[in-house]
Amino acid sequence: MRLTKPTLFTNIPVTCEEKDLPGDLFNQLMRDDPSTVNGAEILMLGEMLTLPQNFGNIFLGETFSSYVSVHNDSSQVVKDILVKADLQTSSQRLNLSASSAAVAELKPDCCIDDVIHHEVKEIGTHILVCAVSYATQSGEKMYFRKFFKFQVLKPLDVKTKFYNAESDLSSVTDEVFLEAQIQNITNSPMFMEKVSLEPSIMYNVAELNAVNQAGECISTFGSRAYLQPMDTRQYLYCLKPKKEFAEKAGIIKGVTVIGKLDIVWKTNLGERGRLQTSQLQRMAPGYGDVRLSLEAIPDTVNLEEPFHITCKITNCSSERTMDLVLEMCNTNSIHWCGISGRQLGKLHPSSSLCLALTLLSSVQGLQSVSGLRLTDTFLKRTYEYDDIAQVCVVSSAVKMEN
Repeated sequence: MRLTKPTLFTNIPVTCEEKDLPGDLFNQLMRDDPSTVNGAEILMLGEMLTLPQNFGNIFLGETFSSYVSVHNDSSQVVKDILVKADLQTSSQRLNLSASSAAVAELKPDCCIDDVIHHEVKEIGTHILVCAVSYATQSGEKMYFRKFFKFQVLKPLDVKTKFYNAESDLSSVTDEVFLEAQIQNITNSPMFMEKVSLEPSIMYNVAELNAVNQAGECISTFGSRAYLQPMDTRQYLYCLKPKKEFAEKAGIIKGVTVIGKLDIVWKTNLGERGRLQTSQLQRMAPGYGDVRLSLEAIPDTVNLEEPFHITCKITNCSSERTMDLVLEMCNTNSIHWCGISGRQLGKLHPSSSLCLALTLLSSVQGLQSVSGLRLTDTFLKRTYEYDDIAQVCVVSSAVKMEN
């Protein structure tokens, strides 16, 4: 028999208006019913508990509990009784027996009771195999088995997205933002006790799911952490690579392990479930041989007034020295102020240089900074950089008409 917690009793209210023939009879019967909620008798949900009437649903991450009882229905004493409980899944067979020792004897109308617990970690068909072996008074060995089949369902739908943040500021080093979308696909609400990201040894993580108000951290989801059926929440995390795992160029290349999500919830009357995702992997962005990043840029600039930005150029090659030439190509709205085609000199492997550049915008609005070209004179290879950043261009003077 499966062990589950009881549920609240539900009734079907039968009521009518006072002007109808029964008058207040039905309402009075409901008020006298001990299973109804006092003051809210017409609600279906009662205040009494009822035992489960069926096997119910089992979800991934919950704990399956079962009561196993072996009863001697005969009039004889049996000896050397061994009860074994195994759980068969699609991939493995697990022994759930609390004790592997045999019971010396079992008298008539007596029982051997055992309670087994198992945290369900697979989806699909599960078979509980209960095997009993014993010996009769004449010494004959007897054996029988019983099978109990049930399905394990998926409680949550988890989707993840990675956003690679460029090193726009000197204090930021290749941040990775992880968005986790968690949807409740059961038919009952969940209390989300914990949703956290356990990072790998390569990253430090910061949770972005709370705001600081008056010195107190308040969840962005409000004071109630309930997730209704089919509702979805987005959780956001920021990961920064540790210095000892970052390469000299300041980036982590290739496929890296980010970490795994740890989700803990409760349902109904406090049944606890826990789900851990597999290790999440992220493909680091490729920068090629030369990487261009912004160290400083203003958010807002004045129309037709020069403004300054600072760029950082990194030689991502670990073997080859580059001789770079900077070219600046004007666009319809953004114009570069300076000499195009100037030599930047030699840039050794895994080294960087900073450039202070001046621009001017002739068009208002949100404008894209584009048109930088770097040419390696050794290989005659040109690297093009467009849509480097965006700036908001506003008018420096407002004309008032009377």
